[in-house]
Amino acid sequence: MLERLENVYQEALAALRGATTEAEVEQVRVRYLGRNGELTAMVRSLRELAPEQRPQVGARLNAVKDALEEQIAAALVRVRADEEARRLERERVDVTIPGRRRVLGALHPVTQTIEEIVDIFVGLGFEVATGPDIEDDYHNFTALNFPPDHPARDMQDTFFVGGEHLLRTHTSPVQIRVMETRQPPLRVVVPGATYRHDDDITHSPMFHQIEGFLVDERVSMADLKGVLEYAMRELFGPETRLRFRASFFPFTEPSAEVDISCLICGGKDSQCRVCKGSGWLEILGAGLIDPNVFRAVGYDPEAVSGFAFGLGVERVAMLKYQIGDIRLFTANDLRFLRQFV
Repeated sequence: MLERLENVYQEALAALRGATTEAEVEQVRVRYLGRNGELTAMVRSLRELAPEQRPQVGARLNAVKDALEEQIAAALVRVRADEEARRLERERVDVTIPGRRRVLGALHPVTQTIEEIVDIFVGLGFEVATGPDIEDDYHNFTALNFPPDHPARDMQDTFFVGGEHLLRTHTSPVQIRVMETRQPPLRVVVPGATYRHDDDITHSPMFHQIEGFLVDERVSMADLKGVLEYAMRELFGPETRLRFRASFFPFTEPSAEVDISCLICGGKDSQCRVCKGSGWLEILGAGLIDPNVFRAVGYDPEAVSGFAFGLGVERVAMLKYQIGDIRLFTANDLRFLRQFV
């Protein structure tokens, strides 16, 4: 039995030398010193020995158990030290490496474009107004001269949110809200988000508009033309030319679509891919405020007149920065956004 005891002891020492983790050391302890361990079983088998052999074997068993417990404790110290060294190596920080600079954020190109346009009109004496994104039918349509069965309502591709409420299809409802609470003279510009059921490379379900209007006595198309020519030249450059084309909007009469000379070819290249050889780019809609709109807010259309215009911010940004797909503005692609820092 003494020979077997020595063999078990040497096996245990070899297993401890090969252990590299606390779990492996614990496995050795359980295998040899646990309740069902090999040395524990040998202690139980002492009763089977002859009485004269028990003292010698028992003393050696106790000595082996004590020695093995010391070796296990030493192995635990060793593997813990090794694990700590490995952890420190993994987490080592080289303080001589230059630090990483924080990337500073910047305004989104749409926000930059809004601020640029608003600044131009503020410089002309316009003030800024805002209104709710969720509108009622009256302010979004009826007060702007859209009768209930008017076909122009179908052009708006409206998102209704319940009952008479909807996501505003343009920023023109703010024009009504301002005129309902104030008297002329008024010079107001309204930036904000708008919503229509439309989605392709040039249209988005949510986009931004800037509405502008001026109400006073004896306001004419000449005033509108002068304001827009100045604003567009400030926005796109002093060589920019404007063209007014007759159009229709329920809330203005007369109405016009306004084009600017092509930003790429200047109207001189019949093969230009941007203007398709026309030399012109559509930029905004405008006109004199319809008398029915004045009546809706309690103004006397015989005493006051005014003009209004609206332009799409994304459209301006796409032309200004030659962006081919409106969806890039909402794709959150840092490669795209960093171009505008």
